[in-house]
Amino acid sequence: MGYDKIREEVFCHEVESQLTGAASRLYGSELGKLGDAQVYNCVLQVTKDLMASTQHISGDKKVYYISAEFLIGKLLSNNLINLGIYDKVREVLAKYGKNLADIEECENEPSLGNGGLGRLAACFLDSIATLGLPGDGIGLNYHFGLFRQVFEDRLQKARPDEWLTERSWLTKTDTAFDVCFGDTKVRSVMYDIDVVGYENGINKLHLFDLETVDESIVKKGITFDKEDVAKNLTLFLYPDDSDEAGNLLRIYQQYFMVSNAAQLILRELHEKQIDLHQMHKHAVIQINDTHPTMVIPELIRILTEEKAMSMDDAIDAVSKTCAYTNHTILSEALEKWPLEYLEKVVPQLVPIIKELDKRVRKKYTDKKVWIIDADKRVHMAHIDIHYGFSVNGVAALHTDILKQTELNRFYRIYPEKFNNKTNGITFRRWLMSCDPELASLITETIGDGWKKDALKLKKLMEFAENEEIINKIMAVKEVKKAQLCDFIKAREGVELDKDSIFDIQIKRMHEYKRQQMNALYIIHKYLEIKAGNKPQRPLTFIFGAKAAPAYVIAQDIIHLLLCLQEIINNDPDVKDYMKVVMVENYNVTYAEKLIPACDISEQISLASKEASGTGNMKFMLNGAVTLGTMDGANVEIHGLVGDDNIYVFGKDSDTVIDLYAKSAYVSKDYYKKSKVIKEAVDFITDKKVLKVGHKENLERLQKELIGKDWFMTLLDLEEYIAVKDKAFADYENRTAWGRKMLTNIAQAGFFSSDRTIEEYNRDIWNL
Repeated sequence: MGYDKIREEVFCHEVESQLTGAASRLYGSELGKLGDAQVYNCVLQVTKDLMASTQHISGDKKVYYISAEFLIGKLLSNNLINLGIYDKVREVLAKYGKNLADIEECENEPSLGNGGLGRLAACFLDSIATLGLPGDGIGLNYHFGLFRQVFEDRLQKARPDEWLTERSWLTKTDTAFDVCFGDTKVRSVMYDIDVVGYENGINKLHLFDLETVDESIVKKGITFDKEDVAKNLTLFLYPDDSDEAGNLLRIYQQYFMVSNAAQLILRELHEKQIDLHQMHKHAVIQINDTHPTMVIPELIRILTEEKAMSMDDAIDAVSKTCAYTNHTILSEALEKWPLEYLEKVVPQLVPIIKELDKRVRKKYTDKKVWIIDADKRVHMAHIDIHYGFSVNGVAALHTDILKQTELNRFYRIYPEKFNNKTNGITFRRWLMSCDPELASLITETIGDGWKKDALKLKKLMEFAENEEIINKIMAVKEVKKAQLCDFIKAREGVELDKDSIFDIQIKRMHEYKRQQMNALYIIHKYLEIKAGNKPQRPLTFIFGAKAAPAYVIAQDIIHLLLCLQEIINNDPDVKDYMKVVMVENYNVTYAEKLIPACDISEQISLASKEASGTGNMKFMLNGAVTLGTMDGANVEIHGLVGDDNIYVFGKDSDTVIDLYAKSAYVSKDYYKKSKVIKEAVDFITDKKVLKVGHKENLERLQKELIGKDWFMTLLDLEEYIAVKDKAFADYENRTAWGRKMLTNIAQAGFFSSDRTIEEYNRDIWNL
């Protein structure tokens, strides 16, 4: 059922009385006399009340989206926009001397995810509700999330991210389940967050937790007793897995998530009096990456042990219900758990997994497709592929690589299961909320139809030769850059030039994303300026990224960037021409400030390694121009905007895959042959850098680049320098650059998550 327009209009007239009433109830005071944090609580309460009275989306068939991450970001502005009352609330607050933007800053960002996987899941929940489809998310209620990043002595340090407060979007429910680990039994508790669609109804994000979790066991940094599961189970997302206890804890978390999910799904089917042999006609389970894989054997276990179903029937029912999204071709990211670990944590699943493997072995002699390998490791993706009905990649290139190389053995067995679903983003958050100035200009220019049908952004192409519109788009970018300068000065203490070129790389810190290549470009440019070759316009390089605590080289890259920031920003010969800033604790909130201000979007992963990317889509939508390799969704961006509106460099995926296959890439050869490369790499341990940095970290990173460079940084470095310099030069033709911006915005409509979810529903879910 659609959003109740009449009730919305009535409510809009009552917003003021609702807010003043909340101020009186919560604080016994007038709205205008409250502090910002108190006003936030009033707006939160009023918004939750309205959402509680908004119709829940229902239907005969429902999707359950299970994910280890939901990086939902702050919810206030997004919910107000989707409810259609953002402008009204802003007007009322202004009447009482309050600024909604300031009020929004009081909200804690839920620490429930890390990177693209979790942000995608959040966008998908938004779009499922916006399209009026019955669908809930299922995950875990992490108390401290991944971690809060702080920089000390130019090194990343991890601290608990304390986001949970007495008043929040979380609502404790009376739903609880018993979950058994070997001989141990725990009792879960379910919290809900309402997910409101844009001018539509409500779905739910179900987050499971334990009442016994004890935050006080976290000591120095983010260290804690990994073996006391009752106290630590939902403390952190992706606990350090560098030892056995950490690996076991991850398995505990994953099973806790899927056991609760399975019990919830079966309970809801029972309430509808569904014959479980026909569960696939009423439920579909989307397994987001391999973390929720154990839902397959867990459902089979429950159906056979508790529902008196035969093994054949249980496997058939579950296999018709579960679908798998693959997010990576990196073998280390495709989970493989030692069987002995599963025997310790979930012994009840081991007979089921062995039975599933036995059936695969009976049909296929190729050991590479078996579930349990010769080293007694359980391949989670293999369970998903054999015992699910759909396997999808998340960009056209990614899916092709899965079919042709990484999962080719499975593709030859099950060609009908494989399909592509190119990722998308919700334009409500990534344009309407974070860049209202641009959203207003677009509406003023082409109408507001794009808010419901993003492909209507293409109408902007009618204005590609209209200098007035182009100038207005560039003026919005100047406003967002000025706002970002103020934000970064307040947060980081770094003063940036708003008239410089903003070159931004924000994403998880990983060698395949090649932040280290960007760092080598910065070194090259620094040496150029020191030699007297000054850029035509000042350059600003901005980074945001967290490195996993156990990922040493990733932390070394952060250290190098922070050293370069210190050196460059304080060098009297250079600081007026170039600045570097690595923002602390990069998250969704920071992304909402950075993305609208970006001129050049760095999407420079090694071709064939990035499944899709979604930051590239957000930048494009906000008028940034992509500098990137032909990797992930960059390929589709290139196809949409054309050669003149993107900067492409680097070896293609076929070349890279061939180099790996033949072990033909030798980084030292590139280092020795190129003066430019050698100078940049050598500078990592230059006395200037060693003076502000740590010898151990810098030498380790340098040695890695020269001796191994697994993600082929040096392979593409010289072309990267040349193409990036060309982009900086082209920026000076302001009208032509403005046309590139307009083209990117106009062609971004394809990347709406509404389109992605329509495709999931059409081809996989059939809700």
